[in-house]
Amino acid sequence: MNPNSPPESKGNILLIDDLPENLKLLTDLLTDLGYTVRSAISGSRAIKSVRAKLPNIILLDIQMPEMDGYQVCQTFKADPDLCDIPILFISALDETFDKLKAFQVGGVDYITKPFQIEEVVARLETHLTIQRQKKRLQDEIEKRKETELALQEANRKLELLANLDGLTQIANRRRFDDFLSLEWQHHKREQTHIALILIDIDYFKRYNDTYGHQGGDDCLHRVAQAIAKAAQRATDLVARYGGEEFAVILSGTDAKGALKVADAIQTAIANLAIPHQSSDVSDRVTLSMGIASLMPTSERSPQDLISCADQAMYAAKHQGRNRAIAFKVT
Repeated sequence: MNPNSPPESKGNILLIDDLPENLKLLTDLLTDLGYTVRSAISGSRAIKSVRAKLPNIILLDIQMPEMDGYQVCQTFKADPDLCDIPILFISALDETFDKLKAFQVGGVDYITKPFQIEEVVARLETHLTIQRQKKRLQDEIEKRKETELALQEANRKLELLANLDGLTQIANRRRFDDFLSLEWQHHKREQTHIALILIDIDYFKRYNDTYGHQGGDDCLHRVAQAIAKAAQRATDLVARYGGEEFAVILSGTDAKGALKVADAIQTAIANLAIPHQSSDVSDRVTLSMGIASLMPTSERSPQDLISCADQAMYAAKHQGRNRAIAFKVT
């Protein structure tokens, strides 16, 4: 701590009284005790002063021209920016009615004149302590809110990471399994079709052998992103199924609709024109796709949909690759 720096104020006090001698007396006494004191000789001036700089507490006289202390207090309490400032009435009025009215308009305490400075300070310190405690509590609440929001954001990011394939930046197998299970139950209730496209990059092992694993990783990423853009509906899911295999879950889609999506995927991959000199079907990267569309029933399971799409994908490979085949449901 710098020994030359001024001592810290005990509190910022605003005095409101129309009698200058009263203001000077209290100002001198409180300043000597280490408080920072401002004064105003009318309610209107006090309101302007408060708006310029908020005090920690207000000492307010009642008998004043233009606006009496009750009106000044009501004005403060009606303003959302000023209503939390504690107001202590200090007045020569000693009737119970006057004191009750002071509390009714929002005052927190009442001191009668003539006063003892020790009593004024004791009451000031009581309410300043309450204000400090309220401020600490508010700060703690804000910190907790910030911590909670940061924790929620961290959990959201962790959830995203837990469901994301790090290499391709699309959904991973875990997300695929969860999503398919939920969609299956939804379509079972609605009695609507759900479609699945299983996708395999043709001769990918040869691609890795030819271009290296770094080249293979780049290929997987580009293919995954192209598939994701081709399946654009928010209700669909594109996921890395495993290795060089991908999967597309299409909500409320029959085989004909799924074939259209598969055509769009084939076009997107063709537009990438990724060289593949070791492929037997093309000098560019191509895909083999299997399509299945089922209406979920109690006798069927999500695994049935996967099995049908898998059979269709192997049929596409068997028929020469670089094509999409739809499983014919009997």
